[in-house]
Amino acid sequence: MKPMFLSLLHGMDPEKAHDLSVRTLARGLGPTLPPPDNPALAVEVFGRRFNNPLGMAAGYDKNALVPDACLRMGFGFVEVGGITPLPQPGNPRPRLFRLPDDGAIINRMGLNNEGMIVAYDRLSRRPRWENRGLVAVNLAKNADTPIEHAADDYATVAAVLGPHADLLVLNLSSPNTEGLRRLQEPDLLRGVIRRVRAALPTRVTVPLLAKISPDLTDAEMEAVAAIALEADNPLDGLVCVNTTTARPDSLTHPARQETGGLSGVPLKARSMEVLRFMAARLYGRVPLVSVGGVDSAEDILARLRAGASLVQIYTALVYAGPRLVPKLKTDLLALMEEQGIGSLQDAIGTDLKAVAA
Repeated sequence: MKPMFLSLLHGMDPEKAHDLSVRTLARGLGPTLPPPDNPALAVEVFGRRFNNPLGMAAGYDKNALVPDACLRMGFGFVEVGGITPLPQPGNPRPRLFRLPDDGAIINRMGLNNEGMIVAYDRLSRRPRWENRGLVAVNLAKNADTPIEHAADDYATVAAVLGPHADLLVLNLSSPNTEGLRRLQEPDLLRGVIRRVRAALPTRVTVPLLAKISPDLTDAEMEAVAAIALEADNPLDGLVCVNTTTARPDSLTHPARQETGGLSGVPLKARSMEVLRFMAARLYGRVPLVSVGGVDSAEDILARLRAGASLVQIYTALVYAGPRLVPKLKTDLLALMEEQGIGSLQDAIGTDLKAVAA
């Protein structure tokens, strides 16, 4: 039935297929609770234990409707959202396009979501058992909020959802909300971090991360890295990277002409470049989460060796279905045995350590 259902989804309009898959999980028709992960897959980061380093990236569960159903696929953590203070419909349809021959997706969804109150109702009622996986919340601003007031939006969502999240991620890099990427500019970025930190209740110690664009220049990445280390504006981590507006020459599908953010295999090389750039500056001080083009155990291990502590997938899941998650973990264990790696924790940053040695 699983291959048949996946084939059905691939025959549908992409956004309708996405909505159907979420509703299916919400009705309890998804995977059952998987067996415990092999302890060799566990990693410690942000003062938390992740049963495995593989996470679902933001954009799938936009409204925090099925975080636990997604965890039952076997993820170590899932990221819900992006979530804005007020509900918003997003951009006009069609706004989601498959490029199957390229292993890619283009989206210009525009952060469509039901708003923070709906997300609060769901997240505040779910039991939080860390041994079943962790939930990150992706925070964003409403499309009609001026850039000069964007920090207020992020602070508002953080104050409401922060107590019910294991991680908070500032979405500063979606290409589908006009002007949003300006928030990666140093002064604006500092303002967002400062406002969010001030808005969190004093008893809440949730780690704060920022998700950055793959389209930043080296100078822009240097500035972000420097801010992440500032004593007055610390970030607990960075997510590298969001979707790209670039269109590699390798793309063959007619939908390559569509505007929006490109994800999947064509983003693989650039996301690794950004990870290596940031790891060279932040490894050992600011943890990194790598996302973009990951579709194999080899990719996961390469990202960890390059300095990432966690790795996320999304586009690969669209094409391979939920069976991909246990397969990746099985393949990863086999790869670890082949390379004599006893624990994934020990693999993190080994390429950097080798260079330093």
